[in-house]
Amino acid sequence: MNSLVHKTMVVQLQTGDADRFPVLAHLSYDAADPFALTVVFSHDGRVLARWTLDREMVADGLAGPVGVGDVRMRSESRGVWEELRIEFLGDARPDGDRHRAVVFVWAAAVAAFLRETYAVVRPGKEEVRVDDFLAELTAEG
Repeated sequence: MNSLVHKTMVVQLQTGDADRFPVLAHLSYDAADPFALTVVFSHDGRVLARWTLDREMVADGLAGPVGVGDVRMRSESRGVWEELRIEFLGDARPDGDRHRAVVFVWAAAVAAFLRETYAVVRPGKEEVRVDDFLAELTAEG
């Protein structure tokens, strides 16, 4: 069985009060890091940002508001479909607020991606090999 899941989708990016514009989101899941999802946002061949997200948090975000700190998610209705709204908070601005970007993604596409990851590692069956992790850390020193 393949331990990797990849999906690329078009999402809508909104920064500040500006209109939304489309960017690509490249989602990946690796059973070697079973709690994490990686998303790379790109536009015109340039990487805009790379984030590692908690898989359970993304699933919970489809059902209701989650997150504190730098990443917050919640489901929003957009007419005939549901979106997952993901807010990323960055460094402080001179006015005391923080830089922020909001990504809107079709909730059904996120749910489908999560189902593919669950086929690789079911929720609650994640394992972390602590000995391997510690060996890797000590080998780098």
